[in-house]
Amino acid sequence: MLPLDPALVRQNFPAFAQPLLQGQAFFENAGGSFTSAQVLHRLDHFYRGTKVQPYGAYGASIAAGEAMDHAYDRLALALNVSPDWLHFGPSTSANTYALGHAFARHLRPGDAVVVTNQDHEANSGAWRKLADAGIVVREWAVDPATGHLDPADLDRLLDEKTRLVAFPHCSNIVGEINPVKSIAEKVHAAGALAVVDGVSYAPHGLPDLADLGVDIYLFSAYKVYGPHQGIMAVRPDLAAELPNQGHFFNDGVLRKRLTPAGPDHAQIAASAGIADYLEAIAEMAGDKVSGADPFRRAHAAMRAQETALMAPLLDFLSSSNRVRLIGPATPKDRAPTISLSLAEPGFGVAQRLAEHGIMAGGGHFYAWRLLEALGIEPEHGVLRLSFVHYTSPEEIDRLLTALDAELG
Repeated sequence: MLPLDPALVRQNFPAFAQPLLQGQAFFENAGGSFTSAQVLHRLDHFYRGTKVQPYGAYGASIAAGEAMDHAYDRLALALNVSPDWLHFGPSTSANTYALGHAFARHLRPGDAVVVTNQDHEANSGAWRKLADAGIVVREWAVDPATGHLDPADLDRLLDEKTRLVAFPHCSNIVGEINPVKSIAEKVHAAGALAVVDGVSYAPHGLPDLADLGVDIYLFSAYKVYGPHQGIMAVRPDLAAELPNQGHFFNDGVLRKRLTPAGPDHAQIAASAGIADYLEAIAEMAGDKVSGADPFRRAHAAMRAQETALMAPLLDFLSSSNRVRLIGPATPKDRAPTISLSLAEPGFGVAQRLAEHGIMAGGGHFYAWRLLEALGIEPEHGVLRLSFVHYTSPEEIDRLLTALDAELG
């Protein structure tokens, strides 16, 4: 039993009515989800009525600023933090780059940071560049057979010099959900900061950051049914302590200290629609799921929906001797971002699947180091099949038919 009716969910997404997408099944959601009607409504309203410089002296400008502030309030509520945690930027890659610059001045030569080779390069490369400032970079490596990131392996990398550990909530290739809360506790016990890339996890339910206990959490609005912005949640006292990355005269404005340039005003305002949409999902699920608030219920509904949809696909892939499934074969342990190593390049298989009306992806997906660790040539890449809660059982069946035809 699915907690959500796919037909009702899809009524919130204008994309499903577009002619170009008719007859197509979307399995490249890890690259960006469809945008919800709630977000599009707020974006349209801002551009039509308040597309002026915000926070000014006149009515339209005041309304524009209020719409932006409302987005901070709404997303903070969804993430269970205060609004002063939130910072918008052009992308998660740009946000992490700015953070890397801030920490390059914040840390001292001889300090150590830990990175993984399970990450998207955005949450690895920016921290590895700290070596240029004399920071010691240590790598928390995956199991080369499975891609699993073992928390026990982190222990030997933590000592009195460790200042920061950057790791993914969920890899955009492996798909395994890492135990963020327990890892953060371990990192904090060593006196270090926990920096989590949530880009590949957040589309499957925004996390309760107060419960996770992390210091920094990054994700992309355009992958959680919103506009093309990056959002980072940073513990406010840490954000105030880090060197200012913005204009010197904005040093005292917390939300401007870690973003060198002002992000798109309209897209910030539109991001309030992400929270609106999640509340709609919670209402659709009703008493089929439980949670302390609408956002936790939405998270539970989305995870339950996706777990049920994953089961037949993982069963099919596990029984095939022509594919190497990357990551867990059990739905409860992973997100529905499913990568396959094949004899031919992943992009080529994606092209053939497109002939069946299956929109999938092929390549390295900026996880170059991970593929090398798994013994896969990055340019050869993998086939990636990624979906979310608005995917229908019928689309899963279509995908299975297409995979059977192409892979056997």
